[in-house]
Amino acid sequence: MNFLRGVMGGQSAGPQHTEAETIQKLCDRVASSTLLDDRRNAVRALKSLSKKYRLEVGIQAMEHLIHVLQTDRSDSEIIGYALDTLYNIISNDEEEEVDDVEEENSTRQSEDLGSQFTEIFIKQQENVTLLLSLLEEFDFHVRWPGVKLLTSLLKQLGPQVQQIILVSPMGVSRLMDLLADSREVIRNDGVLLLQALTRSNGAIQKIVAFENAFERLLDIITEEGSSDGGIVVEDCLLLLQNLLKNNNSNQNFFKEGSYIQRMKPWFEVGDENSGWSAQKVTNLHLMLQLVRVLVSPTNPPGATSSCQKAMFQCGLLQQLCTILMATGVPADILTETINTVSEVIRGCQVNQDYFASVNAPSNPPRPAIVVLLMSMVNERQPFVLRCAVLYCFQCFLYKNQKGQGEIVSTLLPSTIDATGNSVSAGQLLCGGLFSTDSLSNWCAAVALAHALQENATQKEQLLRVQLATSIGNPPVSLLQQCTNILSQGSKIQTRVGLLMLLCTWLSNCPIAVTHFLHNSANVPFLTGQIAENLGEEEQLVQGLCALLLGISIYFNDNSLESYMKEKLKQLIEKRIGKENFIEKLGFISKHELYSRASQKPQPNFPSPEYMIFDHEFTKLVKELEGVITKAIYKSSEEDKKEEEVKKTLEQHDNIVTHYKNMIREQDLQLEELRQQVSTLKCQNEQLQTAVTQQVSQIQQHKDQYNLLKIQLGKDNQHQGSYSEGAQMNGIQPEEISRLREEIEELKRNRELLQSQLTEKDSVIENLKSSQTSGTNEQSSAIASARDFEEVAELKQELATLKSQLNSQSVEITKLQTEKQELLQKTEAFAKSAEVQGESETVIATKTTDVEGRLSALLQETKELKNEIKALSEERTAIKEQLDSSNSTIAILQTEKDKLELEITDSKKEQDDLLVLLADQDQKILSLKNKLKDLGHPVEEEDELESGDQEDEDDESEDPGKDLDRI
Repeated sequence: MNFLRGVMGGQSAGPQHTEAETIQKLCDRVASSTLLDDRRNAVRALKSLSKKYRLEVGIQAMEHLIHVLQTDRSDSEIIGYALDTLYNIISNDEEEEVDDVEEENSTRQSEDLGSQFTEIFIKQQENVTLLLSLLEEFDFHVRWPGVKLLTSLLKQLGPQVQQIILVSPMGVSRLMDLLADSREVIRNDGVLLLQALTRSNGAIQKIVAFENAFERLLDIITEEGSSDGGIVVEDCLLLLQNLLKNNNSNQNFFKEGSYIQRMKPWFEVGDENSGWSAQKVTNLHLMLQLVRVLVSPTNPPGATSSCQKAMFQCGLLQQLCTILMATGVPADILTETINTVSEVIRGCQVNQDYFASVNAPSNPPRPAIVVLLMSMVNERQPFVLRCAVLYCFQCFLYKNQKGQGEIVSTLLPSTIDATGNSVSAGQLLCGGLFSTDSLSNWCAAVALAHALQENATQKEQLLRVQLATSIGNPPVSLLQQCTNILSQGSKIQTRVGLLMLLCTWLSNCPIAVTHFLHNSANVPFLTGQIAENLGEEEQLVQGLCALLLGISIYFNDNSLESYMKEKLKQLIEKRIGKENFIEKLGFISKHELYSRASQKPQPNFPSPEYMIFDHEFTKLVKELEGVITKAIYKSSEEDKKEEEVKKTLEQHDNIVTHYKNMIREQDLQLEELRQQVSTLKCQNEQLQTAVTQQVSQIQQHKDQYNLLKIQLGKDNQHQGSYSEGAQMNGIQPEEISRLREEIEELKRNRELLQSQLTEKDSVIENLKSSQTSGTNEQSSAIASARDFEEVAELKQELATLKSQLNSQSVEITKLQTEKQELLQKTEAFAKSAEVQGESETVIATKTTDVEGRLSALLQETKELKNEIKALSEERTAIKEQLDSSNSTIAILQTEKDKLELEITDSKKEQDDLLVLLADQDQKILSLKNKLKDLGHPVEEEDELESGDQEDEDDESEDPGKDLDRI
């Protein structure tokens, strides 16, 4: 500090110390002083002098300041002073007031100094890399001056600095961190820095976009209040425009990242339209321009279409239409909104259909298109607004044949509202077409021409339009009325508009050409206009007349003898001259406004006088100028050959179209078959999966069944070995006698069941004999009576069998109850008694006898099932025979059907009986085994009784299989 005072004091002490000497001493101190405080004070002094003595400080101190940045990074204060000084040297910002006389020279010198010092600084690329590394410092006094200095470098020599940053490792990524800084000053200046960095550099734009710039910028816009925000929102929107404009990669990334959906809240301006500040207007204007960047006609068609669909799906288009129909919106915002809606719907059928359905909030409601056309043909509306409405109408009809048909239909007699309560779009266009305002004439003519663009059907339909010119006069066609206005010598703008409409109408439409030539006054008027030598202002009209006459020749189908192609060519050669005709035709493309209109679809003119050409019409001129020139010079023979070629091509096109339709139909059929095949495949896979699951389940059940059988066999063996080796204690004689009585009772029940089974066998035999006799006598004349008798017998036998089965079911239930009681007594008996070893052999023998008898019973049951099955088959045969008998057996057939149902029920009851019998036998077997285990002595009578039934038991050896079948 003492050093600074000495220097400044010495500077004011005498005239010998000039500013240059002071700056030199400060620079020497910065370079040679070993104390950090001295160097810091010197740099601070240079900073204070750098604004006033920019040239001197820049020449002498720049090298020393860069050295400070390299060596004194540990001290943030001196680094901040050095960066501020460099910024003052390089920046062109002039804060001091300058006299008006010296202002221009001072500004020029300041710009030259900034560029020269910037060039010196970036000559060593390490300086820019050093500056990027300093931006990583979080200290405010380092980071903020660094951001301002780098921004100034980019403003001075942007492309060179961009290239250095691009090749610097992590250069762009370091700058992206500025957007995340919590200090708003640095964040806002970081946005300005990125604006300068991304200007006109696609590579850096892509890097910035993929560094999550869209997400951060949209967050900042939301935090600042969207359209109600301040200058920061404006800066963010400008940066977004830099990233997206003419950058297809970033546009696709913006769409794929679902950032279009985040733009919708920007346009929710609400109903309170009183608070339209200047900043809000600017912000909303930039937001609308950002939407237009995404759907610009100059973008690739695929990218534009995808953005248009996304804007409709997220509701952005609907929000824009709300602003369009709102009241109190500023004129420039309304104009830009119309232009934005125009490009959002241009060429997108879904968006165009939605726009056609939008109604204005009026009473009664009117379509938005009608309201906009009312503004277009109103000469009191601003010129820019009228141009925007025309552009909107053009975009609505662009590649929209449905919309073109709706507009033309409003002109046809069948659709005009006779009451006159509502105004249609067609009526507004006709009113503008024949208005006294030349600009309305031109706009209406161009709008109507777009309703006919590339649509031959509507060109033919428009020929039906009739106009009532005055009371008492017959109606005149629209085509005739246009030619009448042309011949009246109206303003050039009106005639140009009408001629563009007629050229568009007649091109590619021979019927319209025939209607035009049918009026004998049209061709003389055109030849007279072309042949005259008029001034430069009329040359454009002459060129358009030549184009219209050339279209009448090229698209002439020779249906009028007086105006065939060859005659029209001879007329041109006699009255005008071919060379003169071609020269006049060339006046169109040579006009100074022609090239301007051909660049962009939007009609953007500085004033109404420049509103001459339409963009789509320039395409038509470019397409037809060459072919008309060739058609004029062709001979009649060449015309005939060309017509033959055309016919051949038409036939070929028809054949190709036919085959295309066939292929299209076949493709549809193939697609349907593919869908069916895929459906069947899915069903097949599902069925295979179900079969596989069922197979696995069956296999699991088999494995479980086999495992249970093995375990059951092991348990039986274990019980047998245990009973042989066990020694039982003595029991009371009363209990033994009680057990014997119960066994005797079980045996009697079993005998009773056997007798019942024998009776059922006899019943089955009777049924078999009845069926046999019925079959043998079917062919006789008395077959019907015998069948009736057999059916009655079968019914009786079935009733008997059912009663027997019922009694058997009761007996089986009784046996089950007795068996359960015996089982309980046996278990109690086993716990308290033991039997001596001498009776074990007898018990084993009796158990074997019981098992044999049970096997015999099961075998008999199996045979009975087989017989029942055979009986069922024979019964089916009887049914077939009865069905083939005459009408007299119909009544018997009904009774037989009932009988069959009863037999089926009997079979089920028999099966249930067999199950019960098998269970009873199994329980008897278990009781015998338990008696054997208890060592119960069995008398000889039991052995004899068991021996009597051995023959019957031998027939049923495998009860387990029958039980499995049941």
